[in-house]
Amino acid sequence: MPSRRDLANAIRALSMDAVQKAKSGHPGAPMGMADIAQVLWTDFLNHNPTNPEWANRDRFVLSNGHGSMLIYSLLHLSGYALPIEELAQFRQLHSKTPGHPEYGYTAGVETTTGPLGQGICNAVGMAIAEKTLAAQFNKPGHEIVDHYTYSFLGDGCLMEGVSHEACSLAGTLGLGKLVAFWDDNGISIDGEVEGWFTDDTPARFEAYGWHVIADVDGHDADAIAAAIAQAKAVTDKPTMICCKTIIGFGSPNKSGSHDCHGAPLGDEEIAAAREFLNWPHAPFEIPADVYAGWDAKEAGSSKEQEWNAKFDAYAAAFPAEAAEYKRRIAGDLPADFSAKADAFIQECQDKAENVASRKASQNSIEAFASILPEVIGGSADLAGSNLTLWSGAKGLTAEDASGNYIFYGVREFGMTAIMNGIGLHGGFRPYGATFLMFMEYARNALRMSALMGIPNIQVYTHDSIGQGEDGPTHQPIEQVANLRLTPNMDTWRPCDAAETATAWKFALERKDGPSSLVFSRQGLPAQARDAAQVKAIARGGYILKDTAGTPDVIIIATGSEVGISVEAAEQLATQGIAARVVSMPCTSVFDKQDADYKESVLPSSITKRVAVEAAHVDYWYKYVGFNGAIVGMSTFGESAPGGALLKHFGITADAVVEAAKGL
Repeated sequence: MPSRRDLANAIRALSMDAVQKAKSGHPGAPMGMADIAQVLWTDFLNHNPTNPEWANRDRFVLSNGHGSMLIYSLLHLSGYALPIEELAQFRQLHSKTPGHPEYGYTAGVETTTGPLGQGICNAVGMAIAEKTLAAQFNKPGHEIVDHYTYSFLGDGCLMEGVSHEACSLAGTLGLGKLVAFWDDNGISIDGEVEGWFTDDTPARFEAYGWHVIADVDGHDADAIAAAIAQAKAVTDKPTMICCKTIIGFGSPNKSGSHDCHGAPLGDEEIAAAREFLNWPHAPFEIPADVYAGWDAKEAGSSKEQEWNAKFDAYAAAFPAEAAEYKRRIAGDLPADFSAKADAFIQECQDKAENVASRKASQNSIEAFASILPEVIGGSADLAGSNLTLWSGAKGLTAEDASGNYIFYGVREFGMTAIMNGIGLHGGFRPYGATFLMFMEYARNALRMSALMGIPNIQVYTHDSIGQGEDGPTHQPIEQVANLRLTPNMDTWRPCDAAETATAWKFALERKDGPSSLVFSRQGLPAQARDAAQVKAIARGGYILKDTAGTPDVIIIATGSEVGISVEAAEQLATQGIAARVVSMPCTSVFDKQDADYKESVLPSSITKRVAVEAAHVDYWYKYVGFNGAIVGMSTFGESAPGGALLKHFGITADAVVEAAKGL
């Protein structure tokens, strides 16, 4: 039988060979963490390579994702559907081994990592999901939700501020089944980190409320195993295992140096490493006994079968709960959800209430969360302003995780990255909220949700200069365009309650990507619609107000500017100018409609067009052309009451009239 070190050396060999063949990559971290990975994956990790989607598997997150050959080696050696040919195509086009681990590309990769710090935040989200799902479904003697989340992370993850946001909350929530491993090798790209990173990391995590195991030799298998066992024995706190490692372990001349951090070792050094490690095998050659020592297929299948038997017993005792668990894990909505949602949308239309769209959003949450127990909400310390709380909201605590609401505190970036982990775990549909302006803090986590196609829901309120007295620091200008320009992100800016409810329905039914719902602080007038128009809201853009004949001009508007556009159309009519008003709450959804529908709403023959939005003007040229007019913003705002600002900056019906007449 091969020794533990032989098993770990297989990771080292595959990592240095793949990076060398690609002439690109990071061999240092995989070689340095190979011993830790070997102990965790062969002795502790519950997973099934033949079914990577097993619901009760342990989650493994490589937060220091630049060391991607570590996870690719682990997946290949353990028996996942990742053949050696894919490792030999590391970082090549269309391979299943991209430069950083990509969710959806490679079986067994739980999340896309690479932007440092976010992987550990995803892990926090996964651990929250596990704890909450267990609290909601487990019964005495029937623990069907019972798994761990493990995460590797490096100095870079700890330097990124987002790790502070998420790990602080993890301690507060007492996530006892979260275990993190710090690769304490003292090296980053620029060299020895003591020149710029001298934090007392163990003390920092103790202050967060974590269980900390310090000074573990990351190359001593027995010490690593003892630390993991100790971590699992502490059930009321997350654990940080601080592992002292040598980056590039096995490379005689480059280990312990930044020379092996982000560059191939070179043929000569790889030959020397093979001799040092007593690994006399050709590149990408793994001996049969080493494969046998790693193979987890049989053990993994057995563990899943044991869990299936437990679930069958649970289903016999609690059939309704078992069916609900399966529905939620599958990500399916109740069969009657769509009909109930449509009825609520029509109710909003019939009531014709003049309310701020943030209040209309709260009403939608009330209606939909009450019939969707998988909805788990939250706000970055702005629940009273974002209006994300509803009558059935119950906050999560360390002692009671059975609720459906997370008080994230002032942690916009951490909140959004944690939501990504919750969404990836399964069983929940998370939403989180802040002011639209502060989506900037969360920008990269938003991008990651779109990149991975996670159907999370972002609630952004106080959406324009109409926000008012807080001034330009709190008034978004370019943020809506930023969201719209993000591939795979649907951005809704509804004008009233019916559009708001439609946006929520669409976001909840979407499975292939995130939605950003952008709402006003100020009250908005309800718009009159017939049944066909109510249905057309879901197409992203539709004719809200039309003329008897061919329009002279088309006014395209969103959100709070739809109301003033309707006023402008009425004024234009008195002056003999026929104006069509198109409400476009979601440009990306409208753009996906068939050509005939888009032509019916925005006929190419009508080139006189005005776009109206209290946001940056540049986005709208794609709809009005360079000969059209845009009523919007090209500067930052000011501090004053919202109504005064809208008048000052010319976001008024009169301004829309003048723009149309100018055409």
